[in-house]
Amino acid sequence: MRQPRFFMDTSALFAGIWSEGGGGRVLLKLGEAGKVTLLVSSQVLAELDRTVQTKAPHLVSKAALFLAHSRVTIVAPPAQNLIDRCAALINYDNVAMVMAAAQQAETEFFVTLDRKHFLGNVELNAAMPFPLGTPGDALEWLRTRLIQERLN
Repeated sequence: MRQPRFFMDTSALFAGIWSEGGGGRVLLKLGEAGKVTLLVSSQVLAELDRTVQTKAPHLVSKAALFLAHSRVTIVAPPAQNLIDRCAALINYDNVAMVMAAAQQAETEFFVTLDRKHFLGNVELNAAMPFPLGTPGDALEWLRTRLIQERLN
C-alpha cells in the first residue's frame, strides 16, 4: 500500500517548524519516521524561506533541518492546463500554481492554515479531488484511514 500523500503549503510548514506541539509538527515527524509522504512545490519553499527570514530568522537553520529530516519531496512544476483550471477558481496566480502542483502530484490531502485563499474558498474545495484542511484535519483524516484499513 502506498503511503498517504500530504501536500503542505507554506502556512502549514511554517506552523510545523514554529510550534513544537501542533499538528504541523506531528506531520513533519510522521514524514521523518517514513510513515507519510510530504509534498511541496518550489513556490511553497520560496515563500517559506521568505516567511522564516521575515517572521522568525532565528529558525532559518532549523527550518532546513526539518525539511531534510522530514523527507519533504519537491514536486514537478504543474502543467499549464492545471494552472489555468486552478486560476479560474483562485484569483491569485501563486496560489493557483500551488494548488495545480498539488493536483499534479496526486495529493491525497492538502494541508493549510490559509483560510483566505484555500479553506474559505467553497468553490475550490468542491472542485478539488482531495480534501483541504488544517494540520489537525489532516491527522484526523489519517487516523480514519488507518482505522478503515485495519477493518478491511
